[in-house]
Amino acid sequence: MSAQKMKVDYSYLKQQFADSGPILKAMKNQLKRCQFTFGPEMIEFEKRFARLIGTTHAIGVGTGTDALFLPMKALGIGPGDEVISAPNSFIATTGAIVATGARPVYVDVLDDFTLNPDLIEAAITKRTKALLPVHYTGAPADMPKIMKIAKKYNLPVVEDACQSIGAAINGKLAGTFGIAGGFSLHPLKNLNVWGDGGVTVTNSAQMRDKLLLLRNHGLHGRDEVDIFGYNSRLDTIQAIVGNYLIKQANWITNQRIKNANKLDKALAELSGYITLPTRKKGFKHVYHLYMFYAKKRDQLLSYLLKNGIDAKVHYPIPLHLQKAAHYLGYKKGDFPVTEAQCKTIITLPVHQHLTDSQVNYMIDKIKAFYKK
Repeated sequence: MSAQKMKVDYSYLKQQFADSGPILKAMKNQLKRCQFTFGPEMIEFEKRFARLIGTTHAIGVGTGTDALFLPMKALGIGPGDEVISAPNSFIATTGAIVATGARPVYVDVLDDFTLNPDLIEAAITKRTKALLPVHYTGAPADMPKIMKIAKKYNLPVVEDACQSIGAAINGKLAGTFGIAGGFSLHPLKNLNVWGDGGVTVTNSAQMRDKLLLLRNHGLHGRDEVDIFGYNSRLDTIQAIVGNYLIKQANWITNQRIKNANKLDKALAELSGYITLPTRKKGFKHVYHLYMFYAKKRDQLLSYLLKNGIDAKVHYPIPLHLQKAAHYLGYKKGDFPVTEAQCKTIITLPVHQHLTDSQVNYMIDKIKAFYKK
């Protein structure tokens, strides 16, 4: 057992950008042109991102939230409509629905934190205009089942893949099942930039054309406005960072999976105290978050923090019980799986810059806690 206290940070940005020379050099070159919007670096990043995800088109936008909001607007979703999603995601998922003017309708989740497909049909009404499944924590939602339901009811699917770049089901990547998939480039995402940024991917030329208008005020060219749109462009400077990091995307994913597998193997020995989410065969989990269920969760969290391990809880209050969501009319008990999860889930650092010693230290401390 590790005797010496060790620091295990949740953030890895200092290590990731320790060698910032190539990025700063590219930024300095951009200063010769000062094309801070729609610069060639942004176009290059969009092409690289599309190749990485395996879609025909990738459209850089201002945030991960916009990467979900804009395709819903492109589908014509607005006031009076409903969009089905999960109540356990980050607020941005619901926020994107609300921003369209539509009403979020929640469906409970499975033990791997993804939308339960068996509950979707009961939530569909004549006002339902889309499904917005979340590939939460880096685990793909069961898209084959969800797409079967979507086809039955002729509903478009926009995938919230903000946490799941590289996640896949039998080799088909998250974000490529529906009409569009939204990704976030927030600093703490697996592929990140130096601020906010997002990407929407699609194989539909019609969706691409609408998104290109919507992200840039509805402008067609410089002076003609085809529709009223929004200001949501991926900055050229952020694209420079993206171009630097996208070359590491597969390595980042593989390191996270390696660390998660090591944690899984060790924590499985603590059955009775710790329960791991189901790891589905054929589903590639990329571990934006390494989350599990823990008895005495709050005491374990406190113990880990005291011992230098930057553990977290994502999230203690589900979306349907947030003050902002009171108008939706949901109450405690409506989504029992989600609510039970919120009381027992805990997140460990799993990022690509962890050392073997740090992973072992986390395992040792968790075992020591329950040994007491």
